[in-house]
Amino acid sequence: MAKKVSVITVNYNDATGLEKTIQSVLAQTFREFEFIVMDGGSTDGSVELIAKYQQHIDIAVSERDHGVFNAMNKAIRKASGEFLIFMNGGDTFHNEMVLQQVVPMLADADIYYGDNYKLSPGSKRLKTYPERLDFSFFYTSSINHQSTFIRRSLFERFFYYNESYKIASDWEFFIYAICHQNVPYRYLRQTIADYDFTGISSNPQSSDRFKEEKAQTIQRFFPAFAEDYKDVSALNSKRFLQFEHIKKYKIAFKLLKGVISLLLIFLPKMKKPVRE
Repeated sequence: MAKKVSVITVNYNDATGLEKTIQSVLAQTFREFEFIVMDGGSTDGSVELIAKYQQHIDIAVSERDHGVFNAMNKAIRKASGEFLIFMNGGDTFHNEMVLQQVVPMLADADIYYGDNYKLSPGSKRLKTYPERLDFSFFYTSSINHQSTFIRRSLFERFFYYNESYKIASDWEFFIYAICHQNVPYRYLRQTIADYDFTGISSNPQSSDRFKEEKAQTIQRFFPAFAEDYKDVSALNSKRFLQFEHIKKYKIAFKLLKGVISLLLIFLPKMKKPVRE
């Protein structure tokens, strides 16, 4: 009999994080789940670690892959659970009762998402989410796969994770499923995961790549909103946010306006927008 949930862990050369994740998964009081570990051919002891826990893992694979999303896709194809949750190396369930509390709630919706803690050296921040996931939400944010249960059949109905992307594949899947296909979703009013916020997607140096991939998705599936996406990106740029911060301080803002007024003297006049 197929399990209600498949817990998928993807790992590459992070034995410390992998063991932390495995122990968290195995500590769940609810035991009727499928556990899949996909390792990318690690050489740091991860393979030996997987062997150590082999009797508690339903499917374990260690082979070269083409990146995290390729590994996640491999796991999806092997999974038999009705719902999937990706708890990758270094990520953990928030506590041992998460599956016990959530699995009974997995019913008619296709996507169930909850809150999570973002963990980085010296920092632990709670990330909460709205009950309504509209298009404007996905312009600047996303739900996280570490705290989201996804109906497995959605990948067969729509598409698997985009392996040409380095960062935005899960964001692409969520915005397409929710905003393009209008799949039913539900907000779980609880914290699901504590996740490792030190990976590539959370690295500020990767922000340009992330924006580029998101822009490609908007152009592909929502071309009518492509220009709006550029505007929103500009409004969320570092320079604009700095400008908004300066506005809070009267003297500093007056000085800034003075500098801007001086610069405008030497620039061509702005054209007024044409209204039809």
